[in-house]
Amino acid sequence: MEKKKVLIITYYWPPAGGPGVQRWLKFVKYLPDFNIEPIVYIPENPNYPIIDKSLNSEVAESLTIIKQPIKEPYKFASLFSKKVSSSISKGIIPIQKKQSFIQKLLIYIRGNFFIPDSRIGWVKPSVRFLSDYISKNNIETIITTGPPHSLHLIGLKLRERLGVEWLADFRDPWTTIGYHKKLKLTKASKEKHKVLEKQVLNSADKIIVTSYITKTEFETITNRPISVITNGYDIEKVSEVSLDTKFTLSHIGSLLSERNPEILWQVLCELIEELDGFKEDFQLNFIGFVSDNIMESLGKYHLTNHVNNIGYISHNKAVMFQKKSQVLLLIEINSEDTRCIIPGKLFEYMVSNRPIISIGPKGSDVEKIIKETNTGNYFCYDDYDLLKSTLTNHYKSFKNSTLQSHAIGLQKYSRKNLTKQLVDLLIKQ
Repeated sequence: MEKKKVLIITYYWPPAGGPGVQRWLKFVKYLPDFNIEPIVYIPENPNYPIIDKSLNSEVAESLTIIKQPIKEPYKFASLFSKKVSSSISKGIIPIQKKQSFIQKLLIYIRGNFFIPDSRIGWVKPSVRFLSDYISKNNIETIITTGPPHSLHLIGLKLRERLGVEWLADFRDPWTTIGYHKKLKLTKASKEKHKVLEKQVLNSADKIIVTSYITKTEFETITNRPISVITNGYDIEKVSEVSLDTKFTLSHIGSLLSERNPEILWQVLCELIEELDGFKEDFQLNFIGFVSDNIMESLGKYHLTNHVNNIGYISHNKAVMFQKKSQVLLLIEINSEDTRCIIPGKLFEYMVSNRPIISIGPKGSDVEKIIKETNTGNYFCYDDYDLLKSTLTNHYKSFKNSTLQSHAIGLQKYSRKNLTKQLVDLLIKQ
């Protein structure tokens, strides 16, 4: 049987690091097992804020990758402020109470002159190039994945021009994502975002989201079929590691200013004072970017000497840290807007066989998955006593060498099973 060709339009691709690249890297890995031939379209000269060259090894040599140049504003912006330009390119909007004029100006320009985002300049040249490529190569199905949500506008135009089947994959929401509130959007800009969002949601043949809450939100905007395909885990080929001899709590990934769980720092400060041996055994590992505000907060609770700030490392090394840490931390901003965020690392945490301590907003999708899989404990920002008693019990189990996770039902989150869900959408008319 002839393989079905599917064109995947994505911004993030190896050597890009970070969570944005993992989802479609893994889908592309397994699609050929289901008689589907993926073709990947990416920018030729992207401005990736994080590089992880180790991910290049996961791209099959037989995979067809097509590229076109992209013009991005960050090089121009860096002439004014390299620090702010770099932060914005990472999706980090500075939130100091006193922003400089340059900071305010760059954020205002980013928010109101580049809608939906700074990759908008790639839309027209991509549509021109891909219109010809799709016709010449008999491609009947395209997939766009965002953010950046400007890529969905490529799908929108190709759908209008060629009538191809179009699946729009939303790794994050669009207008309700937290950082929108920091972009200094004018009333007209906010309305333009909503118009584009509605246009995309009502033009795509099928919509894929990564969370149940996002599905519910989108169902108020469109009647198009929406499927939840979460992120997941793959079986990583890493060396066997021994558990840390210290009582390590490890956070993998960015820990931004607003994601500051002072409830946790206060509990840890008290346990150091009250629990015999805890001060000598405890270590806090940070693997990834940590904001200055977080470090200041840790100093306030006298935890600085217990911090092992490792910084960004390759994905494989991060997986090794997950497997050898005593406890894994998952922190989300305490906001209604973040209830739908399910970080990709959650699923890797779940198969590490280490207990998860997660702190976030009440009623989140993360809470639902952790409880369903029995992979750890979820706390809201006012669950002080419960958090303290749980960490106390974890420490006692650590001292008895009995601390571990007791996960159930993880198989449905394997990357191959998730790819099967995607294939079902691709072949279902």
